[in-house]
Amino acid sequence: MWEYTEQVKEHYKNPKNVGSIEDADAIGEVGSINCGDALKLYLKIDNNGVITDAKFQTFGCGSAVASASILTEMLIGKTVEEAEKITNQDIADLLGGLPEQKMHCSVMGREALEDAIANFKGEPTEKKVKGKIICGCFGVTDDKIREVVRKNTLNTVAEITNYTKAGGGCGKCKDDIQKILDEEMAKRNNGRKEKPLTKTQQILKVNKVLENYVAPELRKDGGDIELVDIEDNKIYVNLQGTCKNCPSSNLTLKNFVENILKEHMGENIEVIEA
Repeated sequence: MWEYTEQVKEHYKNPKNVGSIEDADAIGEVGSINCGDALKLYLKIDNNGVITDAKFQTFGCGSAVASASILTEMLIGKTVEEAEKITNQDIADLLGGLPEQKMHCSVMGREALEDAIANFKGEPTEKKVKGKIICGCFGVTDDKIREVVRKNTLNTVAEITNYTKAGGGCGKCKDDIQKILDEEMAKRNNGRKEKPLTKTQQILKVNKVLENYVAPELRKDGGDIELVDIEDNKIYVNLQGTCKNCPSSNLTLKNFVENILKEHMGENIEVIEA
């Protein structure tokens, strides 16, 4: 289960500034119902460029509602110039943090704000796709993936999926996403390879992946998993509960556990039952 902060729960249960502004000075829209998330942001701006009112309408999960709600609270009283500086991380931070798998909700809020400001400034409102579509399931382009990687210092395909949904559908685009990620990480490090993680860092990262992505699924059927050790690229684990003596335990390790860990840790790993 995902852990939600009290701020997220409050803004989901009692969202602020829901609705529309009939004479809005700026309107921003992002997403689509077909993709599962959509947000429309309305702004009222006075002659001094101060946002005096902000409202939203959204179709999405609790994190999407909470992100839009807190964003409107952040905007009221700020100038347009100040609003332009708000990042998706600012939205998540003010909510006390979001589960990794829900960070795309804060990104959606930031994109709706960008669209609203462009609308206010009289910039072209027609929705032009910037870049090449990489994820056909969710309409995510290479430009968007690169932007999110840069702004949030992302390091894995799974993180990109959390922030953009790219790769979260059929999964056919994951190789293309990895290529983009490799290019951006090379630029980030001026062409130098990243310093490898220490064993302690590896253990912490593997445990986090197991707890957030693997264990919840195994526990649904009475199973569980425990990290035993890491040696180079080999990760030793113990299946527990109903998974321990299951005839399909090897398939679970290779087709599920290993694939999930490869998404988060890189392709050059092997999962072995201790």
